[in-house]
Amino acid sequence: MLNILMAVLVAASGVASAGGPIETVASAAQQVFKTQDGAAVKTLSSSERRADVRRIIEKLFDFTDMSERSLGTAWTQASPAQRQEFVRLFSTLIANAYMSRMEQYNNEPIEYVSEKIDGDEASVQSRVMTPKGSDIGLDYRLYRADGRWHVYDIFVDGISLVGSYKAQFHRIIQRGSFADLLKTLREKVGS
Repeated sequence: MLNILMAVLVAASGVASAGGPIETVASAAQQVFKTQDGAAVKTLSSSERRADVRRIIEKLFDFTDMSERSLGTAWTQASPAQRQEFVRLFSTLIANAYMSRMEQYNNEPIEYVSEKIDGDEASVQSRVMTPKGSDIGLDYRLYRADGRWHVYDIFVDGISLVGSYKAQFHRIIQRGSFADLLKTLREKVGS
């Protein structure tokens, strides 16, 4: 499952473009592969390559929106300082989880099936063919702001990334507090 989620990151980590949703998502792989390949890149350390990929990711993914959606009502109950720390920790959690898989990605083929645009909201359906011959559905949810498309959620075979985190975060808050959630995230990201 983590390798499939890595494909999500690779497929969606491009610079947000002024094109349509599919163009935005499809251009992503090119940007990431440029940061991972080539003679000049080979001279960079692993941490330098990860920093390059992180900068690309931050241009496409709206981590603040993803954070708000993953917290639900807890977002409005958190202080501005807690929100800011949560966004930093959550974005680091996501980036660490997937960038560690970057070296394992084997260029599995990605097929962009369709896009659906409804005003300033859009979805892009794609499929990744695994090395074993099965395909995994990857659906991106995007919104348009400032003339660009931003990813705010990814569905892997119908399961929402934001929804999965929301359930986990809700359990931690219910058992303790928002401060406990921040403590847990700090421990996970080593901050």
